[in-house]
Amino acid sequence: MIKLVAFLGNYGKEYEGTRHNVAWTFASQLPFYEKLSWNQKFKGDYAVVDTPVLAQWFADTGMYAKKDGSVARIPDGAPEKIYFLKPLTYMNLSGESIGELARFYKINPDEILVVHDELELPLGTVSLKWSGGLGGHNGLRSTKAVLGTADFWRLRFGLTKPVDKDIAAYVLSRFSGDEQIMLSQAFSQTNEMFAKLLLTEDASRILQGWSKRKCIA
Repeated sequence: MIKLVAFLGNYGKEYEGTRHNVAWTFASQLPFYEKLSWNQKFKGDYAVVDTPVLAQWFADTGMYAKKDGSVARIPDGAPEKIYFLKPLTYMNLSGESIGELARFYKINPDEILVVHDELELPLGTVSLKWSGGLGGHNGLRSTKAVLGTADFWRLRFGLTKPVDKDIAAYVLSRFSGDEQIMLSQAFSQTNEMFAKLLLTEDASRILQGWSKRKCIA
């Protein structure tokens, strides 16, 4: 099961709302986000929530619950706590923050979900992925280097790779108004899956429907 969710991004006002920070934008719109109590440690901002409390938040906010609206079942063997992390190392050194927290709390790589932007996917497409290549993403490259393996989960938000723009400038630019609407649609459709992912015994069960899902009309 997932024990640590790491949202990759760059720290600082100048990076707020940029394409490269789409994971932080996703985190900030989660219906339970304001309930999280953030602390600065492990070269990042981190929050920890008891799993039963998180499940209750999912039900209270309508993210994920039983048909009658009650709290979804917590699987046997579920972790007592789930950690959320926003590395403050800047994107290229994200692994340093992830590695420090994972080592301290004895979290294995296959219990980590990294949320990040993905140039190779169209805007509005969301993909859950296990292990595999890094797609030239420096945050993933750093994470693999520190963990010593690429065997961790990824939740990828597509950006659409430009054909006639400088990539570095593009990922540090902000979304247009129309793009923000598309992004909002993608986020709203992803929230329930995200909640289910944190309460499932086997994350691979969700892969089939979310390996590459178009989340816009």
